[in-house]
Amino acid sequence: MTENALTTAETEEQEFNYSIKIEDAGPATKRVTVEIPEDRIAAKLVEQFKELRSDLALPGFRPGHAPQKLVEKRFHSDVREQVRRFLVKESYDQAVKKNNLQVIGEPEFDNPDAIKLPETGPMTYTFSIEVQPTFEIPDLSNLRVTRPKVDVKAEHVDKAVEKLLEQQGTLIPVEGRGVEGHDRLLADVHLKVDGAVVSHMHDQNISVEAHSVAGHPIDDLAGPLAGMLPGETRSVGTVLPADYVRPELRGKTAEMEITLKAIHKLEVPTLDADFLNQLGFENIDDLKTALREQMDQRLKSDVRQAMRDQVMKFLLNAVQMELPARLSKNQEERVVQRTIVDLQVRGVSPERVAALQDGLRANAREQGAIELKKFFILNKLAQSENVDVSEQELNGMIAELAMRRDVRPEKLKQELSTDGQLAYLYMQMREHKALDVVLQKVHIDDVDVDAAASPAAEAPAAASTPESNPPSAAPEAPADTPPTP
Repeated sequence: MTENALTTAETEEQEFNYSIKIEDAGPATKRVTVEIPEDRIAAKLVEQFKELRSDLALPGFRPGHAPQKLVEKRFHSDVREQVRRFLVKESYDQAVKKNNLQVIGEPEFDNPDAIKLPETGPMTYTFSIEVQPTFEIPDLSNLRVTRPKVDVKAEHVDKAVEKLLEQQGTLIPVEGRGVEGHDRLLADVHLKVDGAVVSHMHDQNISVEAHSVAGHPIDDLAGPLAGMLPGETRSVGTVLPADYVRPELRGKTAEMEITLKAIHKLEVPTLDADFLNQLGFENIDDLKTALREQMDQRLKSDVRQAMRDQVMKFLLNAVQMELPARLSKNQEERVVQRTIVDLQVRGVSPERVAALQDGLRANAREQGAIELKKFFILNKLAQSENVDVSEQELNGMIAELAMRRDVRPEKLKQELSTDGQLAYLYMQMREHKALDVVLQKVHIDDVDVDAAASPAAEAPAAASTPESNPPSAAPEAPADTPPTP
């Protein structure tokens, strides 16, 4: 070793190894106890006081020449607090790094107010931390995935033209008659099970031709509501879906009371040269070509997503894991709050939302667990397949979304960063890429499907994009530095 190298080695502090004890403390949870010995505390106090004294200028003394005892007396509390913070952070980082703890969220310190530097003896502190669950990704090489083969036909394009005209139409109030087959209704809806109201939704917009009301399937509306007048109430039957917000009501037969408030008739524009010019097309053939291209893109996106969903369903069923309790509880609360906002947007009264709290939480517990499990699986899958999203790919998606929204990419990126959606967008792109890598390895069976069954064949809306369904399963990210107890 050269003289210079020896000098450097002597001046660099060797890494101090703390006494660290790690125990299991529940599903995906570790309890960590750290001991900081007395000599380590003393050495750091001396070092900190020495550093402080070298730069300190006190009245009556030249800079760096204040008496040591005076410095220690005046800055005793501040220096001890700085050393305490440093030692906790250093030992915490070592406990996490050397034991390869995949930390999620923030640590919970036992009795944090009692974590103080002792006048003599070692300092010991304990904290609990949630970590990523331990599990294995199963072999996917023998998995069979169905790929729907869908062709857009002329009749599908014609249907899309009809939908476009409806989207550009105007609702005209109707008076002097009852409900007819093509009407659009404004109504209050009360959902009853065994005579008791389980949900009420005010000012719902209902199409008589639709086969659902407020998301609940209805076999036929035109018949039961024929001739109905504003102010009148009629009932239709429905069956509550398997994912209904209240688990105890799932699959039950329900009665839907519809109180009509107003009738409107949709007046669609004429498909003439003026209408086509407003949309930016010279003729009907150009419009149909554009719609076909858009539908083809949507179909490709729908098919790809359907295949990803099959892989995800298999993984959710095949992978077993224990979820961390605190994180699961936080995720449950996020699901509850998201559902409450959705109910409020749909017009459900605060009183009714409050009455549904128990059911909401029961459903949120199940949904939150699925979301967390999905997050951990996809995160590990992306790591095992070395999948990531480059800055260029992320910016490309933002530019595409900005074009659809007719805003500048840099403005959209700033908006996404502000409300946290940029991280969600990155995560969903990464998850999709990981699932697409799996799809390159599995067996794919092509199956013919009628294009009319696909959402892409129903309306010329924009294709599905990651920002239309941001992931909500992301748990709390690990902190770069632990909170000081």
